[in-house]
Amino acid sequence: MATEYRAELSNCGVSAQKARLVVDLVRGKKAVESLNVLKFTNKGVAKPLHKLLVSAVANAEENFGLSRENLYVHTITADEAPTRKWRRFGARGRFKPLLRRSSHITIVLRERE
Repeated sequence: MATEYRAELSNCGVSAQKARLVVDLVRGKKAVESLNVLKFTNKGVAKPLHKLLVSAVANAEENFGLSRENLYVHTITADEAPTRKWRRFGARGRFKPLLRRSSHITIVLRERE
């Protein structure tokens, strides 16, 4: 079994549904290529995702002595995190709930043989 190098981002302020749009762009690609894709992606979640991928690559390089050219994104997931519930009051005394969704993002890198 190949060794996995992982990094996790908890409680990212973007919904999991929106994060999955960007996550799907980098799944299965080389780490260097994924960094370039995220740098030029015009979505709000791309910046924290880029930062997380840089952290995962740096962990693999520093702790295990690997080269970033040999790494690829094995799995990457965006799961739902706790939802903050806010109140908004509408006409005629009605109550309009506002849901602030967040997500947990996990990146698993592997070394290409």
